[in-house]
Amino acid sequence: METAAEEYRPSDDEPYMNPRQLEYFRRKLEIWRQALIAESEETLEHLRTESWQEPDPNDRASHESEASLELRTRDRYRKLIGKIDAALRRIDLGEYGYCEETGDPIGLARLEARPIATLSVEAQEAHESQERRRWDG
Repeated sequence: METAAEEYRPSDDEPYMNPRQLEYFRRKLEIWRQALIAESEETLEHLRTESWQEPDPNDRASHESEASLELRTRDRYRKLIGKIDAALRRIDLGEYGYCEETGDPIGLARLEARPIATLSVEAQEAHESQERRRWDG
């Protein structure tokens, strides 16, 4: 049975980044972090128990390719966990939910979709536009 806290969804009808919203996003980030750690541990266990003594070169190459993909995924998770930890620190510091560049609210919809966001949509678009100009020019 779900509790009231699990049913809660932040709303624009309440003060932005109030304690209830902050706790909602903290919990969301912590659950995501735990899931990534569990998947990383499964990957490591799979790599430890995998048989690397394939007599067929094609099978061995396949296993090595799969292992490489798993390691890249694990590295991506490691980086994502770092971003989650940074978001949790921003919650502790009272900075969560506000754009690093402008100080404006990032917005509930954006945080719901990407709880590690550090830029508002406008600042993110400006940043991406600058990146494109650098690559094009």
